[in-house]
Amino acid sequence: MPNLLGMHPTPTPTLNELPISHHFGGGVYAKETRIAEGLILVQHKHEHDHLSVLASGTVELLIDGVRSELTGPACLTIAAGKHHGVKALTDVVWYCIHATDCTDKSEVDEVLISSPDDAQMASMVQALQ
Repeated sequence: MPNLLGMHPTPTPTLNELPISHHFGGGVYAKETRIAEGLILVQHKHEHDHLSVLASGTVELLIDGVRSELTGPACLTIAAGKHHGVKALTDVVWYCIHATDCTDKSEVDEVLISSPDDAQMASMVQALQ
């Protein structure tokens, strides 16, 4: 199931094609995603609150219908059960930080991600375009 949708002058990459780095240590996982200007990344939701860090760049952020603009560096808490998405207004470096004992990058999403609401995700993409 894709969770990256958006407008971009070239074909839109899938989430697996984005530059992503995985960082594990001390029961903490940080997913580093580099998002090119103009891309819309609509995420899933999680069972637990987690931190997101906008290390650099500017995004339009949408969390359950609430829109804001952030410029990095910035840190925010994404509450459990909230679909979240960003539109990169500039090139962006974004970190999602979770407490987990999982240290396998091929399994960590299965451990952390709740079942998505496809209709809500599609609505968020439309709102961010």
